[in-house]
Amino acid sequence: MKKTFFSLVAVLMAVSLQAQDKVTKAVLEMGRSDNQVMQHAEYMARNIGGRLVGTHMLNHAEDWVIQQFRSWGLDVQVQEAVVIGVGFDRGPWSGRMLSEDGMQLHFGTPAYTAGTCGRQKGRVLLEPKDQNGFNRIKGALKGAWVLLETGPDTGLALDASPKADSLRAVALAEGKKVDVPYYRQMVEAGVAGFIRPAKRPMQVLYNRAMCFKLTMETLPTACDILLDEHQFAIIKRKAENREDFQLEFDIRNHFFPGPMKYHNILATIKGTKYPDEYVMMGSHLDSYDIATGAVDDGQGVCVTMEAARLLAAAGAKPKRSIMFCIWTAEEYGLLGSLHFVKNKTVPWNKISNYFNRDGGPLAATSITVSPAMYEDFKTVCEPLFDYNPEFPFTVHKWDEPRPRPDRPRGSDQSSFAVQGIPAISFRESDVYGHNFRYRDIWHTEDDLFNKLIPAYLEHSAVVQAVTAYGLANLNHLLSREGLYKE
Repeated sequence: MKKTFFSLVAVLMAVSLQAQDKVTKAVLEMGRSDNQVMQHAEYMARNIGGRLVGTHMLNHAEDWVIQQFRSWGLDVQVQEAVVIGVGFDRGPWSGRMLSEDGMQLHFGTPAYTAGTCGRQKGRVLLEPKDQNGFNRIKGALKGAWVLLETGPDTGLALDASPKADSLRAVALAEGKKVDVPYYRQMVEAGVAGFIRPAKRPMQVLYNRAMCFKLTMETLPTACDILLDEHQFAIIKRKAENREDFQLEFDIRNHFFPGPMKYHNILATIKGTKYPDEYVMMGSHLDSYDIATGAVDDGQGVCVTMEAARLLAAAGAKPKRSIMFCIWTAEEYGLLGSLHFVKNKTVPWNKISNYFNRDGGPLAATSITVSPAMYEDFKTVCEPLFDYNPEFPFTVHKWDEPRPRPDRPRGSDQSSFAVQGIPAISFRESDVYGHNFRYRDIWHTEDDLFNKLIPAYLEHSAVVQAVTAYGLANLNHLLSREGLYKE
């Protein structure tokens, strides 16, 4: 009887392994012949574009992602994570210098800053440095553009909050140096806007100090313009020489009443044996809107989505659940993933590992794990070792535990890591030498579809799908021994 029982168990295990191998083989084959990651990326760049918190474009993106996951047969949970009181949509913008040597201006404006009332012309004035300087120009400020010599370090908006006004007032009273000391006085005098120099490619972000505190009664009125530093230098010289010229801007930054609500999208292939245990992967859907957010983090979202589609199309029925997480509001402080973790949407001890993808459009070519995880990853990733000889995949183990983060920072994986949850991600490589530099696109106007590298993204989707599926079919969760230095 015992012999019959163990024979039956062996047969069932063999059938299970054969089914797993069949799914993995199907994923590998579709990864070569029917990889749709670039179709997802093109839709996002062409039909949606920048996806800032507060905009209708992020709502559009959410609806599209949800529809895609559901069309592939996944269970989808939509988790409200962020509410912002005033919405912001960006229309076209243009500017030019009106003079004999006039030129089109290359500029951007941080999100949640004021636009113009159509085309707005005005003289150019230099920022006053003291009270006498302010008194000399205060009657000429109405409708004027004021040059500020201090450029942005990060592309953030000028701080127009009441707190900043108080700090400026105190610094002035104490004779201390402060940026834009007469900001509020110039706004009250009717200035059209402020112009600061910016390096190219321009990094243009948002009004971090005010966006969550704005009401329709407290909207900004003065434009906040980041101008190509070379054009800024030309305009500054003309202003210093008191030449007769004007600048004209047409900036269509539009505000509307909220509340605007944004969500984490959690798509799951349910586990057959351990449905309450999870292997997780994710990326963030929101992006800045100076460009299309194709790389940061459109590529990550598209790789995550394609990994889900490949597994669903292959008929995957893993032992434990695989969750594909599309986070919101990462750019505003990891708000989506922090909401997920703090609310214990999935119990922390039920997460085998969370894989995050948020970086360049590069190829996932290796992973480095703790010694306690090494044999599991080596077994799970074996089908990838010779999948593509041009992108050989390797598994490494580290020599000692890594420091556990003391606070969330960087990207969404840190929301998990600070709680001691495994959040080991793939290492990525520019195998073909495309000279990709992340800083060129990071929050800049160059974060565009043409920066994506199809072969790398297609490969990475397969890597994520195969690895997640293998981990989900282990008979145990990954060990956390030696994961973090405590």
